[in-house]
Amino acid sequence: MPPRKAKPKKAPAPARPEAPASAPVPPTERPARRRAKKTVVILSRKRSLYSTRRLVEAIKHRGHRPLVLDTLRCSMILARGKPRMMYRGVEIRGVDVVIPRIGASITAYGLAVVTHFDMMGVPVVNAAQSISRSRDKLRCLQYLSRAGLDIPRTVMAHDRSNVRKLVEEVGGLPVIIKLIRGTQGVGVMIAHTQPEVQTIVDTFWDLGQEIVLQEFVAESKGKDVRALVVGDRVVGAMRRQAKKEGEFRSNIHRGGEGQPIQLPPSYIEAAVTAASIIGLGIAGVDMLEGHEGPRLMEINSSPGFEGLEAATRQDIAGEMIDYALEFAESKRADKRTHRRVS
Repeated sequence: MPPRKAKPKKAPAPARPEAPASAPVPPTERPARRRAKKTVVILSRKRSLYSTRRLVEAIKHRGHRPLVLDTLRCSMILARGKPRMMYRGVEIRGVDVVIPRIGASITAYGLAVVTHFDMMGVPVVNAAQSISRSRDKLRCLQYLSRAGLDIPRTVMAHDRSNVRKLVEEVGGLPVIIKLIRGTQGVGVMIAHTQPEVQTIVDTFWDLGQEIVLQEFVAESKGKDVRALVVGDRVVGAMRRQAKKEGEFRSNIHRGGEGQPIQLPPSYIEAAVTAASIIGLGIAGVDMLEGHEGPRLMEINSSPGFEGLEAATRQDIAGEMIDYALEFAESKRADKRTHRRVS
């Protein structure tokens, strides 16, 4: 038999170098890290309110979950070491941060709900004690005055026989008369004569209402400044002007008009300091423009910002949500540090 021809052997294919097990993925191929979705609770009586709607939009825009809870539908359950919250029969869990929007009419129950979230270990942007301080006009001014901030001269009393002397203490007529817990310009009046003052204070006292008499700052001419403080910054400011001639209340809810302004440093410092003294992370600070600089009028712990966003064209809601998320993260970091130390 003829000998077989040997088949030529194929050259072996060059071996592919193996990538080391620890080879890094090129940056363009690295999978994107997804941020953990946070649940942000807004305590609000109505989801349809402008401020509430804008906050919900800002939360969704940042990829998180908004949860609007009607404060009066929250049920608080207390047991030894295990405070819990129910909402319409369902237990609330997994909340990362709470933004209270507590109206003046539900202050007492609202503060209890805010306190309960705090007891559950949930970060709350404005604490109950701070909201309470801001809601009481006299108490708020007491804190600001003690810290050396300039405020309109203010008195509170129950002595009906000494009203004329009280008017003198705030600089004479005309005089501003305010309900201790009024809001949005409600319960704020001006009296031009002594009989007017006596009639108004007698009427309020007979109705069991607490009031203060306050200096009329003539140079403000029906104007004031609203600065919205978030954390340690003023994120927007406007000058509010009373709409009608002779109207001294410039609140937007009373028909006032807002114009955006750049605040001088002294006004920024006064607003941020005032919010810090009262202990508020988010606050609307109202100031009068006095001859010698800002005069602190009052602080709002649940400031509406429809007029401010319209006037400044700024994303005020977004600033609030960014702050709330940072606040919650700092609280979690504090807890981790505390556990390591203990």
